[in-house]
Amino acid sequence: MSIPPSRYVSSLRDRQKAETHDQILGAVGRKLESGSLDDLSFAEIAAEAGVGERTVYRHFPTREALMGAFWAWLQTQAMIPPRPSKARVRDAVRTHIDGQKPMRILVATDAWEPQVNGVVRTLTRVIKEMRDMGHTVEVVSPDQFKTFPLPTYAEIKVAVGAYEPVQERFKAFEPEAIHIATEGPIGLAARRICVEWKLPFTTSYHTRFPEYVSARLPLPLAAGYAYMKWFHKPSGRLMVATPTMRDELEQHGFRNITPWSRGVDTEQFHQRTPDEPDVFANLAKPIFLSVGRVAVEKNIEAFLALDLPGTKVVVGDGPQKDELAEKYPKAVFTGAKFGPELAAHFACADVFVFPSLTDTFGLVILEAMATGTPVAAYPAPGPIDIIPNSGAGVLAVTATEGLREACLEALKLDRGAVRRFAEGFSWRACAEDFVRNLQPYPEPEKTRFWRKLRRLTRVRRRRPEAA
Repeated sequence: MSIPPSRYVSSLRDRQKAETHDQILGAVGRKLESGSLDDLSFAEIAAEAGVGERTVYRHFPTREALMGAFWAWLQTQAMIPPRPSKARVRDAVRTHIDGQKPMRILVATDAWEPQVNGVVRTLTRVIKEMRDMGHTVEVVSPDQFKTFPLPTYAEIKVAVGAYEPVQERFKAFEPEAIHIATEGPIGLAARRICVEWKLPFTTSYHTRFPEYVSARLPLPLAAGYAYMKWFHKPSGRLMVATPTMRDELEQHGFRNITPWSRGVDTEQFHQRTPDEPDVFANLAKPIFLSVGRVAVEKNIEAFLALDLPGTKVVVGDGPQKDELAEKYPKAVFTGAKFGPELAAHFACADVFVFPSLTDTFGLVILEAMATGTPVAAYPAPGPIDIIPNSGAGVLAVTATEGLREACLEALKLDRGAVRRFAEGFSWRACAEDFVRNLQPYPEPEKTRFWRKLRRLTRVRRRRPEAA
């Protein structure tokens, strides 16, 4: 397999680095022509390229990075007539990148059941899909630890003393890929272990944490973003749901950002059929619905303060519920709803209103659309990436004005068209995106590392006995 000449570089060091880069990719091509991807090791690639194994790791710290670079190089060669083996090589690389090979995947998260939010729904469904795809998934979550209620938000439980137990979970499971989903105590423990043990890992950005904290505590946004940048800096990939969120984080100095789609269960969330009851039958129409945590960062009051016809309904629990129910007695607060009951509330509403400015996506937007209910929202990350040109919702003019007008315009949208738009999203595609974004620990370092760690653990256990 021929290697294209490296482009001209201004220094000898850069030229040598580029040449070594090409040598390694050429070696990958030659090895793939004579063997399978599963059998390909960094040691063999190094020998084929005529470089040291550490040199390969220095250029490509993970197997995923190496295969991704080789796949990109193959793409650039599309104008050259392919040799008969080229298609097989492409298929082999693509298979790896698409995540078809089963892996042991560890997911560390501070958000888990019985919490009710988009993060939990996303993680639980993606994990189910990954298991259906053949992967073995270990979840480290707050329900496995002693916890205390989060100040100002008793519904959220925070793990205590997570570091050593999480370390033991790592040792017992020996993950091939690690994903840290949240920035709380469990996420911090997993991050510390990965950094100390030099394990590659990925992270995701589910909530606009600095804005969330600033809305609750007298802390500047800059402090929150400083923490978030520190937390995500060692991550091989930071997964975000929308282009707007990616651009916003890049402006704050984040790096290694990659897209991760979201999905919706179009079977559970479906349009109301004639034989299904109207859960809002006794309320004045039209019904304007909001679903989510009733908390200050969700900006629910911006919805409740609108001058709208019919009835405003809020589904969900949270620290602001009693206060807002007293302040807006004409609104209906149902508490939290789940499963088919939640889907029925979406399906029976006339417009779903999403006033939040702090979400990174807003999974409830897709859930509403899947039931045929159009959405009115502010032009914030999430809505601004989903709604324009969808025919499934209307955006307000600004992040503070025009939500009432958007609600009234949304009433005119065709519910069938709204449903058809939502059908374009699936949880399987979301899970496949997630697996592609992971950074598995490369062979042969993975096997050596866990073998060495097991040996050290046995030695430490013997020492007290010997004493």
